[in-house]
Amino acid sequence: MAIFFIIVFTVYFLTNLYLYLKGSRALTGAGYPLTVYTVVFILLASTFIAGKFLEYRYSNVLTDILNIVGGFWMAFMLYGFLMWLLSDIVLLAQRPFHFIAPATMPQVKLWLFITITGTSALLITAGFFSAISPRVTRYDISAGKNFAGGQEGMKIVAVSDIHLGSIIRKRSMRHLSRMIEKENPELVLILGDLVDGSMGPVLRGDLLSHLTLPPLKYGHFAITGNHEYMGDLHKSIPYIESKGIRILKDEFVSLANGVQLIGRLDRTAQQGFGSGRATLDSLIRMTDATRPVILLDHQPYELKKLEGTPVDLQLSGHTHNGQMWPLNLITRAMFELSYGHKKFGNTDVIVSSGFGLWGPRVRLGTRPEIVVITFTGKSQGVVDLLEHHTP
Repeated sequence: MAIFFIIVFTVYFLTNLYLYLKGSRALTGAGYPLTVYTVVFILLASTFIAGKFLEYRYSNVLTDILNIVGGFWMAFMLYGFLMWLLSDIVLLAQRPFHFIAPATMPQVKLWLFITITGTSALLITAGFFSAISPRVTRYDISAGKNFAGGQEGMKIVAVSDIHLGSIIRKRSMRHLSRMIEKENPELVLILGDLVDGSMGPVLRGDLLSHLTLPPLKYGHFAITGNHEYMGDLHKSIPYIESKGIRILKDEFVSLANGVQLIGRLDRTAQQGFGSGRATLDSLIRMTDATRPVILLDHQPYELKKLEGTPVDLQLSGHTHNGQMWPLNLITRAMFELSYGHKKFGNTDVIVSSGFGLWGPRVRLGTRPEIVVITFTGKSQGVVDLLEHHTP
């Protein structure tokens, strides 16, 4: 973990240094003083680290503001870096051909500074409105097994990566509550990262109390994500469970309709946080293979291992579908499935982009969502098939 933070801070520092130098050279080349620019840049560049550092010691409105501003600055870092890098490549490529006269280069760099700053601001603004506009994504999944008591199916709402904290707060929880209530589900599943990290902002505003769920036939369950481990696990789990949400910690639950839930501890538990987690095989052995099995695992790794198992459906999150383009290209390369639906053998896997976000309240190329699943058994699937082929 120490190595991870060293790498993150190094990348953060070098990116900011690169952006500062590009801006300062553009301004000095055009004859502008750097005093105001330097002060504003240092203040903005330090907000995210200052906010996170202070939040773990004393959470208040100031740390909330620092985290919000710092999040937007991280989005600016991403798009500012990419556009400056592209412009540097273009300027370097044109040198042998002298498309741009050396005498006009200071003016060109100034206009690049203005254009890149303005374009980044526009992208962040568009991404902000995308981030506060969650949608409903629907899936129809057939288990191919019988439910108990002759029941044919159930309606599930799955929500991942809420990230309650300085940025995702009361208003978001009320919005989520309305979205879930409108769907009238029978079961609600929370797929990890319910809290963002530090419990300070969550406890200060009792944020989870603003998530009000309708009466549910089969209840509501959750699993841990990696962010529960980033904060104080001994505070986050009791707090979540105090709101009536049962967290499955390498546990198995059989619902009244015969559907079986397996909830895994996040894989972070294997990395020195806690006592590790149970193997998938040991959890599967507790189930009845003739009844539908739903596996909840926050991070969608090792999906091919599901082939040949009695797991009918795995629900995951974690990836945010990259959150901001082009980071989704990286998540696609990292995971067998970084977003959406795919079958691995007889197992359907759904990976959600999440309801909340980490860092910037910005989404580009992806939308926040809740997942609504119509989960049917074998009898319903046979009826549908017969109806489809009836002349």
